[in-house]
Amino acid sequence: MRKTNRIMRAGVVAALAGWTTAGHAAGFALIEQNASGLGNAYSGQAAAAENSSTVYFNPAGMAYLPGLRVSGSAALIRPTAKFTDDGASRSPLGAGTGLPAPAGGGNGGDAGGTWIPLGNFYITYEITPKLWAGFGVSTPFGLKTQYDSTFIGRFQSQKVDLKTYDFNPSVAYKVNDTFSFGAGLSYQRTNLQLDRSFSLVAASAAESVTLKDGSFGWNVGAMINAGPKTRLGVTYRSAVSHDLTGNVAINGVGNAAAIAKVAFPDTASIALSHAFNDKWQLLSDVTWTRWSRIQGIPLVLTSTGLGASPAGTAADVLDFQFKDSYRAGIGLNYRWKEDLTWKFGVAYDSTPVPDSTHRSTILPDNNRTWLAVGGKYQVTKEGTLDFGYAHLFMSDAAISRIKGTAAAAGQQGIVSGNYNLQVDIVSVQYSHAF
Repeated sequence: MRKTNRIMRAGVVAALAGWTTAGHAAGFALIEQNASGLGNAYSGQAAAAENSSTVYFNPAGMAYLPGLRVSGSAALIRPTAKFTDDGASRSPLGAGTGLPAPAGGGNGGDAGGTWIPLGNFYITYEITPKLWAGFGVSTPFGLKTQYDSTFIGRFQSQKVDLKTYDFNPSVAYKVNDTFSFGAGLSYQRTNLQLDRSFSLVAASAAESVTLKDGSFGWNVGAMINAGPKTRLGVTYRSAVSHDLTGNVAINGVGNAAAIAKVAFPDTASIALSHAFNDKWQLLSDVTWTRWSRIQGIPLVLTSTGLGASPAGTAADVLDFQFKDSYRAGIGLNYRWKEDLTWKFGVAYDSTPVPDSTHRSTILPDNNRTWLAVGGKYQVTKEGTLDFGYAHLFMSDAAISRIKGTAAAAGQQGIVSGNYNLQVDIVSVQYSHAF
């Protein structure tokens, strides 16, 4: 037990040390919760149960992991988000429209622009031949965009940093050789920072919104052996409702307490694992995410301190109007040698952003196609090293975003143009069976 506690503490510290964020599944979801699935473009992870990361993807998979197992992974993610103004951002909209004047400025550089580290850790333990326990530390949601200070859309956003920390104790029960099920409880800690410019009468000032909250969710899953070579996995992760509280500060004006209520979406997945023979294995899945839970998010002041704005004033509404999205993927594993397996995968991930008028500088998202390759190397009898690389091809994303009215001080900003988007991901993972 002491050994287990030491392993868990070390893994949690290592995962926390690597946490930074950038949304790379649809919306601001993060699917990069292991490296063993990256080579398959995360296809079929709810049926894979290769290692302890099944705590996140499907807790029922723990029933396929005898003894004590640990797994930790580290990823580097390189998003690209380059905006090009089409001229409308700089053109007056005409007298009497009630719309804000152009802000002026540049394209903002690459809002992705750097390699971002991400880490996670999992442990599973077979208590009896029927019962398993597990624990996972992961980052299911995250987002980071940062523009140059002269960005033409700086009144909408200049820097956004959303982090989630998810702690997920789980259990699994093996009913028989055909069926097992699992469940987990999640405590999710969320931090949000939004920096942008605020329009004063004859100038502008820096505005910073800082919010945080901790809340609970849950997940369940089942595994079904449909034959000696075929396995089905079904899993569901609940929505997590947050009352994000903190403050809004504007240089030269003041600061006030604020709250933003948002429910991060629930997801459901059905997955298949099928071995054609000793060499080839197929993985596939379809996953649905209820992004439609996120529509307009009011940022409401809960105290005075920002000029004449009283408590209860909606300082802003983050208008997303998301729609539900889906993801479908297929992967192949080829066992080349006794100790080396090659992995391949493709996937399609639809965006929750409905149209160009609701695409924001905070989240310039679009549909993406994954192309991935990786491998698994049996380092020792007990230790396995997984590695992978994926490139996400994304269509150019048009944006035509108008924020506020001429009469709403601090809410000006017109952004019209296109985003060039793509993502590269590399990841490595070590798993050990004791």
